Amino acid sequence: MSTDEQRAGVDLTNLDQELTENSGATKRDLVDYLDAVADRMLPVLADRPLTVLRALRGRAPFMQKNVPKYTPDWVRTVGIWAEASKREIHYALCDDRRTLLWLANQRAIEYHPALGLSDNIYRPTHLVLDLDPPTDADFSAVVVVAHLVRQALTDSGLSGAVKTSGSRGVHIFVPIDDNAPVDDVAAATRAMAARTAALDPSIATTAFIVEDRAGKVFVDATRAGGATVAAAYSPRLRAGMPVSFPVSWSDLDRVQPADFTVRTAVDALAGRDPWADEMPAPQRLPEDLIAQGHTIPVAMVAAMHEGKRRARERREQ
Repeated sequence: MSTDEQRAGVDLTNLDQELTENSGATKRDLVDYLDAVADRMLPVLADRPLTVLRALRGRAPFMQKNVPKYTPDWVRTVGIWAEASKREIHYALCDDRRTLLWLANQRAIEYHPALGLSDNIYRPTHLVLDLDPPTDADFSAVVVVAHLVRQALTDSGLSGAVKTSGSRGVHIFVPIDDNAPVDDVAAATRAMAARTAALDPSIATTAFIVEDRAGKVFVDATRAGGATVAAAYSPRLRAGMPVSFPVSWSDLDRVQPADFTVRTAVDALAGRDPWADEMPAPQRLPEDLIAQGHTIPVAMVAAMHEGKRRARERREQ
């Protein structure tokens, strides 16, 4: 395999190949973009077990947790036991530009770090709400609900930062201190979603089952524990190669996800780091928020039981 160029000691190859048939971007576009935002993106990725979405030629895109056997020795990794598969997973830790460029050369397009750090992947450093619009809704519907989240946070004495997901929704991150155990963080996330939906139940819902959402924006509270979320500044494998882009609350009404791509996002940054600029200091979760959350069933468990109940009813008809 021929080397097109070298950066930070990493051989970069086949830079003029298209990433995918419909991406509208080349591998060079990906590498150049990630290199340009490395100083902003690395603090978001550092010391967090990393899952990436890779797009190899001739293969369907796939999520990769375990680093391949040919990973260089200088790529820092961490082994974490996966109870579901009964094996240890060796995650990459993308702590430096060299590692980021190596991942880009491996055609790693999306970067999904854990919400916890390598010493405890299950202890989130942020409370996260993921807003998912119904299929036929435009971005403005998500923006309205994002402002409801902000109001619910304010009413609870909290604040957070917002970014486009790089797809059709938005992510809201609330940095938290290390006082609350993981179960309390998950409970607080459920409560914050419920408080958001209660502000206007005609447009927002916490219903985990899609057919129960009735055309409303889903306030997803399941990003807790060992979950991952697309990182700020991460490209997304969509047409045009959009990126997950941080915006100020005051600008949220004036943007569209397609405004920020691997070819346009660097200029849109204008030398700033909006994710760092907009992120508040870590906050303590209110006790009443945690207590409320512990009264709310875990969404996926509740949905599983509800699905079984509905299936049983259909069989009995």
